[in-house]
Amino acid sequence: MVHTPDTHYTDAGLVALYDTLNPFAADTRFYIDLAERTKSVRIVDIGCGTGLLAAELARRGHAVTGVDPSSAMLEIARQRPGGERVEWIEGDATQLGALNADLALMTGHVAQVFLDDASFDATLAAAYAALRPGGRLAFESRNPALSPWRAWTPQQSRRVIDDTRVGPVEIWQQLIEATDGIVQFDTHHRFLRDSDGDAIVSTSELRFRTQTELDDALRKAGFSTTRWCGDWSGHPVDPASRELIAVATRD
Repeated sequence: MVHTPDTHYTDAGLVALYDTLNPFAADTRFYIDLAERTKSVRIVDIGCGTGLLAAELARRGHAVTGVDPSSAMLEIARQRPGGERVEWIEGDATQLGALNADLALMTGHVAQVFLDDASFDATLAAAYAALRPGGRLAFESRNPALSPWRAWTPQQSRRVIDDTRVGPVEIWQQLIEATDGIVQFDTHHRFLRDSDGDAIVSTSELRFRTQTELDDALRKAGFSTTRWCGDWSGHPVDPASRELIAVATRD
């Protein structure tokens, strides 16, 4: 067993699995539809990862800038169909500057990787600065009221995915600790094609903010109004909502 800090975004082997674990799905469709519905010409994808959404938006005619701190993920992003049409930035949102963008996106629960308020506030402020007046910021965060981390056990989370490059991979989570909105857990990856059957174990931490905390942070950053959805069909947030999806408007 190889145990490492969170390497989902840096380890070449785990980065190669990212698209298999996170394919084009309802969340991708939600953000594409939002871009089309708001007639957004210039779009910023903050924490763009392997570029699935950014490249697809570019293929549809939007002018897209994708920013991510992982060089390994951006290497995959650049090779996607449509990737040559995207402006890729290796770094974080504070490097964007004033782009006069119509829409800024933070997908894949990127909002939850900011453990402290200072880093989250700085990212929201950078998104605000990158937008034109009237532009929108959209992102999602898991609803802490449902305590989704309780299911992050080997028994409940174990699954096998079949990756075209590395073959079948058995994956499961193991909760370590959940305290004051910060959840620490291990993700185990066992590559079944390998004869030794060793697993790569990556330790992660996520911040679970309530809807009120998210709304307060958006207002602090200068966003005036926020529309909230509780699922990818656009239904309002209710006690059973798994997601807290924000579409905030800049003054």
